[in-house]
Amino acid sequence: MRAWKGMRDSGRAAAAGMFLWMGVFCLAQRQASVTVYTDRPTHAISPMMYGLFFEDINFGADGGLYEEKVKNRSFEFPDAMMGWTVIRREGAQGEAAVVSKQPYKESDARALRITVDESGKGFGVSNEGFRGIGLHQGREYYFTVFARVPSGASMPLRIEAVSPSDLKVLEGSLEVKGADWAFYQITMKAAVTEPKARLNVLAMSKGTVELDMISLFPVDTARQADRPIPGLRKDLVQLLAEVRPAFLRFPGGCIVEGSTLALRYQWKNTIGDLRDRQTLINRWNTEFRHRLTPDYYQSFGLGFFEYFLLSEQIGAEPVPILNCGMACQFNSGEVCALDKLGPYVQDALDLIEFANGPADSPWGRVRVQMGHPEPFGLKYLGIGNEQWGPQYIERYKVFEKAIRANYPDIKLIAGCGSEPEIFPNGPAEVAYLWSQWRILKPDIVDEHFYRRYPRFFELLDHYDSYDRQGPKIFVGEYAAMSHGVASPENRNNLICALAEAAFLTGLERNGDVVVMTAYAPLTAHVEGWQWKPNLIWFDNLTCFGTPNYYVQKLFSQHKGAGYLRSEVKVEGSERLYVSVTEEADGKVYLKAVNPSEQSILAEIRLEGGKAFSPKARVVVLRGGAEDENTLDRPDQVVPKESEYDGVGSRFVYEFAPFSLTVLTLKP
Repeated sequence: MRAWKGMRDSGRAAAAGMFLWMGVFCLAQRQASVTVYTDRPTHAISPMMYGLFFEDINFGADGGLYEEKVKNRSFEFPDAMMGWTVIRREGAQGEAAVVSKQPYKESDARALRITVDESGKGFGVSNEGFRGIGLHQGREYYFTVFARVPSGASMPLRIEAVSPSDLKVLEGSLEVKGADWAFYQITMKAAVTEPKARLNVLAMSKGTVELDMISLFPVDTARQADRPIPGLRKDLVQLLAEVRPAFLRFPGGCIVEGSTLALRYQWKNTIGDLRDRQTLINRWNTEFRHRLTPDYYQSFGLGFFEYFLLSEQIGAEPVPILNCGMACQFNSGEVCALDKLGPYVQDALDLIEFANGPADSPWGRVRVQMGHPEPFGLKYLGIGNEQWGPQYIERYKVFEKAIRANYPDIKLIAGCGSEPEIFPNGPAEVAYLWSQWRILKPDIVDEHFYRRYPRFFELLDHYDSYDRQGPKIFVGEYAAMSHGVASPENRNNLICALAEAAFLTGLERNGDVVVMTAYAPLTAHVEGWQWKPNLIWFDNLTCFGTPNYYVQKLFSQHKGAGYLRSEVKVEGSERLYVSVTEEADGKVYLKAVNPSEQSILAEIRLEGGKAFSPKARVVVLRGGAEDENTLDRPDQVVPKESEYDGVGSRFVYEFAPFSLTVLTLKP
């Protein structure tokens, strides 16, 4: 039984109504009452409440959201031929070697030189892509390359993508002419769908040719207004947009810090011409021994400019996080001396100018030259990620002083490390940071929660006793673990998602202090992950949302503008986690989480005299506790929508086992 159509108004026969009410309860496994005071709003819900956190982990950027198909396209990995192999067709002989590119510059230092002694049916190289190259039948792809023939002559090239069985998926050709570097582009259409193709580039005559920035992209990438966001994968962007996120936090995460300061994320190296973006090892390359990923590097094709464009496309406020002069304290813990911190602080000031400055300012001009004349309207900036201790406070003060003096309207986000259990000195580290934040008063403090899922049910009251006069809270990273933090056995199952949903009801109830939240990490390649769980999973062709994704989506789409007081009573030891919010137009969202294996039959009482339509929209996410979505079954746990006809000042609704339910009551 999904629901019982109760009395629509208190004027019906009381005795008969009570008889029916008690009779239904006798059949129910659990009984509850939910009282909503529709005339008693307690606080506003922040319009920034639900957003997205992106970090280049799990092949999240290269090999994921950034849809470049070629790995190590400019031969800048330390192992310059990583991802590439030499191929010879029917009698072909020659040599392929990576050489210093002329004219030389540090950001684009190498090129591939192919020398053909006997052409046969083609001599060249093959690229394996990111766990293969995914190609869709009928879709068009750009192949591009910078190339030259040192002798000044010409060299015909054959371009093809082939399946593991050598079936041709893409075919094309071009001719490189002259000794000067030039850009070449052709378009090819995929003959079949193939998840594991390889890209072959073959020289077809005797001679020498040099190649750089060998690239393959779909023609139809994600779009922003009338222009494409360079190279972003459409299906992943669509999933992000459907959340209706209020903000996008980027580029991380621990990736901001780097294992050492030399390997930190530097935003200025991620903008401008792609050839000027310096390849860098990804810090997740060697972070976990159980998931070593030696081919994980950052090309920065997805850089800060693209992050701003993506934020704009999906309607999200950009929330960049910058290094504060400290490397990851879980790695080297290296710090920049205070008297050497100037360049770090200047990077923050220059970023604000890049995002918001006029066209005639130095960094505003760079933004305009990249194709965005209008300012991005940056309002938030994070200083540091998961830092702690006096060294962090000292460096935060330097940043704060400079930013407040130059850009007083920018809201500053300070870190509070991660949950106390994994700090070297436990809760003392968090207590110290909070003793300082209460004095320094950053606009927002970022707290992180990675714990086993039962703990999330206990965190319902976490912010109840929080100082209402202190900084606002950004729950900037959280995820419920089925096994344990960083365990490769963690799963994105429904019970973990419901634990997060229960946690979110507590955050909404404390929405006068909690103003931003984001699940982390966001995306993961099914063959290239380092961390579990994740919000969205993908392979080279498709992607799907997890039950956790649908929890985020339902809460974001039913956020409301204000919180209504409610009271919940449940028979026995089970709990029903409830949050009730309202829109400015009078719509009320009743979100209820039942994480038990028994249904809960609840009498819902709407106090306050407001009248509602008898018909309510219902969205339910439900299934078995261990159910999860997969590539083969992406829709095993997804929200189902229906209509409930029976709303009144008193009515009865049955909340299914292992479910998140959203009732939309219309005035």
